[in-house]
Amino acid sequence: MLRYLVYTFAAIWLIHAFWPSVAHAQQPPRHVSQCQAIAEAIPQATFASFTPVAATKGKAVVGEVTITYLGHSTFLIETPDGVSIATDYNGWFAPSSPPTVATMNKAHSSHYTLAPDPAIKNVLHGWGENGVPARHDLVVGDTYIRNVTTDIRAGGAMEHDGNSIFIFEVADLCIGHLGHLHHELDDSHYRQIGRLDVLMVPVDGGLTMGAESMSRVVSRLRASLILPMHRRGPPIDAFLDMFGDDYDKRFADSASIKVSLRSLPSKPLIYILKGV
Repeated sequence: MLRYLVYTFAAIWLIHAFWPSVAHAQQPPRHVSQCQAIAEAIPQATFASFTPVAATKGKAVVGEVTITYLGHSTFLIETPDGVSIATDYNGWFAPSSPPTVATMNKAHSSHYTLAPDPAIKNVLHGWGENGVPARHDLVVGDTYIRNVTTDIRAGGAMEHDGNSIFIFEVADLCIGHLGHLHHELDDSHYRQIGRLDVLMVPVDGGLTMGAESMSRVVSRLRASLILPMHRRGPPIDAFLDMFGDDYDKRFADSASIKVSLRSLPSKPLIYILKGV
């Protein structure tokens, strides 16, 4: 009798242990982020050499990403495999053809639209529904896209997880867009973000955060290439003055820049694209 019970329990355990889990099948594991893994392995950022855009003009570079400033907080990111991403897409600053991906944030209508072009295959809201934070974790072509939520001001109070920092991992680059960031980040945010090579940062001086607070976030993230955006009100110099000789500062004569892992600056560069 005892032996029969032992065999029965053993059979039940084996069936339970090896039977496919429906819940697990419905919720596949999160993709592995190279940007997070590298940040954990290398505590201090390292920078590569910088090749000016003019030197590579007209020459195809393997693993090269083109970033174009369209207006306000909207950049068009074009990847080596032809994926196009419009950040903080609102329909006003639209690229010439519908992007593959549109990311949005809801702080103001200038950062989202509820009626995007139907031709956009992937529309990613930076806010969740019913108190559940937005969670994006997808691969589109050669690009892995994820988000880190932050809070936003809403009706005089802070709304939890109303904004998303979107991170695009492509061509061995880690590209981050801060969205409409309303508060300084804490250690948990920095851990989730990981390493960033390219950072798109609002420089309005107060509509998001003051220049001093935003400069602390930029310094902590230690990106090689910093692209200002969302400049309304104060001159860009108010933001640039927050950074000393540890940073290069340059105004571009074009709205676009081509970036590869090999062309990143050896010294952090704040690069103001034309139109900002």
